[in-house]
Amino acid sequence: MRPIPADLTEALEDWHTTYRRLAAHPCSALRRRLIRLSCDVLSHPYWGGGRSAAARAALFAAGRGGGSGRGSHPGRG
Repeated sequence: MRPIPADLTEALEDWHTTYRRLAAHPCSALRRRLIRLSCDVLSHPYWGGGRSAAARAALFAAGRGGGSGRGSHPGRG
């Protein structure tokens, strides 16, 4: 497996931070930011070449400390 690019790692960290902030303080600006970050992460060139949805979900779960469930993947929860 290729190493995860720094820009993708940063976008994932931003996604998790924004998700936590939105959960604590719902507002339109944070919802829009989360949607934009979700698009950035899911359309990143790293996912080209046959990477599966399961690989993306695992990467999001790893970013939030492991485990599975609601909120572990953009578009869910």
